[in-house]
Amino acid sequence: MRRSLVRVLKDKGITNEKVLAAIGTVPRHVFFDEIFDSHAYQDKAFPIAEGQTISQPYTVAFQSDLLEITPGSKILEVGTGSGYQCCVLLELGAEVITIEYKEKLSLLARQTLGQMGYHAHFLVGDGSQGYPQLGPYDGIIVTAGAPIQAIDPLVKQLKVGGKLIIPVGDLQTQKMLRISKVSKTEIVREEYNNFSFVPLLGDNGWTN
Repeated sequence: MRRSLVRVLKDKGITNEKVLAAIGTVPRHVFFDEIFDSHAYQDKAFPIAEGQTISQPYTVAFQSDLLEITPGSKILEVGTGSGYQCCVLLELGAEVITIEYKEKLSLLARQTLGQMGYHAHFLVGDGSQGYPQLGPYDGIIVTAGAPIQAIDPLVKQLKVGGKLIIPVGDLQTQKMLRISKVSKTEIVREEYNNFSFVPLLGDNGWTN
């Protein structure tokens, strides 16, 4: 089923072999109740606890590809959710600091990843503000739809050469952006496809 999912992602234009291998390695069904196992390797988002979703595999692959992770990259993930995206980042060799607004989700993800043998640094808090205490980062990935004001505080927490991957727009549709920090004063902004994420919560996000 994982191999079939990888073929679907290839057909949709994902060509990064390391990302495809990570998607093919992470057992996505672990994040589902047993009765929903048949949905685990379909290329679609699926509801999880606290009114959130486990991201569509294509979205996870797309964002992971844009990050251009190398082994040892220090990545801040804003929005732990189920922990699936975090697992893919870990499979790519990243050191992951992941922050989640909803404590219950963070605890569930920590438990699930621990049982799977994955290790990340889990935080509970307002990820819309990033987490400067452990920065700067080689990359920041935001897994919730953000308003434009979320960008600047996160860019400040990037290393020179670092990348912020963030979906920006309104509560219905967001444009995927990659913002590269070329120097302390220069950034490069690239725009990609439209996506639809759950809202980013917090002071630089949408209504709590």
